Amino acid sequence: MKLLFICSRNKWRSLTAEKIFHGINDYEVRSAGTETGARIKVTSGLIGWADLIFCMEKKHVRRLREKFSSELMDKRIICLGIPDEYIYMDEVLIEILKSSVSVYIEIPE
Repeated sequence: MKLLFICSRNKWRSLTAEKIFHGINDYEVRSAGTETGARIKVTSGLIGWADLIFCMEKKHVRRLREKFSSELMDKRIICLGIPDEYIYMDEVLIEILKSSVSVYIEIPE
């Protein structure tokens, strides 16, 4: 399964998610941002690649739907509701990501 994590700048939240879920249960994991200055900017190619898309906030879901409506037709988008208040690999962020994502995919304890 291919997982795509989206936040604003792809520097803290989505990048942390990519790092911690990479290689678990053979998941392929990538991350991107919705803003112009994002480290890796979300593209239609990334949307097409993904089986499951996790957005950190509702604004990210809205931005994806505005820009990639046709590419998202058959895609499942999940909003995790994680605010932009954590730094890269923050222990609290890691715990929140694991508990919220585990509702949708299998993650070993």
